[in-house]
Amino acid sequence: MNYILFDGAVRNQLLPFTFTRPVADIRIGILTIREKWEKFLGSTTTTVTEEYLSEKFPMVELEENVLINASFCPSENLVNLIKGLQENQAIFYNDEPLAFFAKEDQEIDFTSFSITEYTDDDILRVEHTWDIFEKNPQAIQRDFDLLTQGRTSEAIPKNTVAYNIQQIFIEKGAKVICTSLNATDGPIYIGKDTLVMEGATLQGPFALCAHSTVKMGAKIYPGTTIGPHCKVAGEVSNSVMMGFSNKGHDGYMGNSVLGHWCNLGADTNTSNLKNNYAQVRLWDYNSEKFQNTGSQFCGLMMGDHSKCGINTMFNTGTVVGVSANIFGAGYPRNFIPSFSWGGSSGMQTYNTKKAFEVAAIVMARRGLEFDAQQKAILDEVFEISKQWRRS
Repeated sequence: MNYILFDGAVRNQLLPFTFTRPVADIRIGILTIREKWEKFLGSTTTTVTEEYLSEKFPMVELEENVLINASFCPSENLVNLIKGLQENQAIFYNDEPLAFFAKEDQEIDFTSFSITEYTDDDILRVEHTWDIFEKNPQAIQRDFDLLTQGRTSEAIPKNTVAYNIQQIFIEKGAKVICTSLNATDGPIYIGKDTLVMEGATLQGPFALCAHSTVKMGAKIYPGTTIGPHCKVAGEVSNSVMMGFSNKGHDGYMGNSVLGHWCNLGADTNTSNLKNNYAQVRLWDYNSEKFQNTGSQFCGLMMGDHSKCGINTMFNTGTVVGVSANIFGAGYPRNFIPSFSWGGSSGMQTYNTKKAFEVAAIVMARRGLEFDAQQKAILDEVFEISKQWRRS
């Protein structure tokens, strides 16, 4: 069977992260949503997404296809139902299509379908940006169970203190030196070819993905994922770094999400709790207003290729778009549009030529090329985001 992941109705609620990727390529837990589905299905997947993303993330349609709403993470029960789908059958969740069978070039009319309503309580869905960190502890546990089943961890080094070692898994090539691993309240996953330096203190649920580094003395609290090719230091709590991003120095980051190619300058701090303990409001691209998250805790949402200078202070519930450059004293606004340059004293448009020069340099440091395909995506994001920039 050919499996296709589609963005679904929540795509705009997941901006700025879905400016540069399909919903399927959001990382929550240890794996991206796509990687989870491919492991469960035993098959590769393709994508239905925005047209400007489709060259990088193409759709492959065959004679028979099953389309899956990528905002849902897989479970064993759900996957078994999906694998059993036949022609003109669909699975719905709360009156929304979760998965359906489609012939090549078929026009979909659900009124003619046989529909199964999914009612199991194992749903894990990413509908809002804050779901990425709020549901991350549960996602880490699910991915940990999936990735480690029937496998044996590398030995925990003698110079490392470890609690509840049954919930600690270290992949080959990882170096863990004089650290504390506390998996009492959730699993700890240390990925391939990672480095955990001296004096780091890690509390589970925690995931460190391949080729990433936890620097000396870092304090990592539960619910945190450090994606591949990242560096992290200082104090981090219940946050997700999707990959290729750095928080390389002291400073606090809590209840936050960073996309790819982000960098936080030394002593950057994110506020995740308002002084009056009120629920946090976050910028919503759909309504173009600040919407209530329903949570007291929410820090920074930063899209791909955005960066900030030393001593930057982010207010509670700040949304930063794609390829923004933030610096200077004081608190910048809590919504910073894509391709903005400046800080609390004002913002101007970040010229794409300069932004692309930086992107090329940053990616080259990881041995990757900032190619025409990625440039075209960011050019489109620049045009889309004009409406929110003041200059």
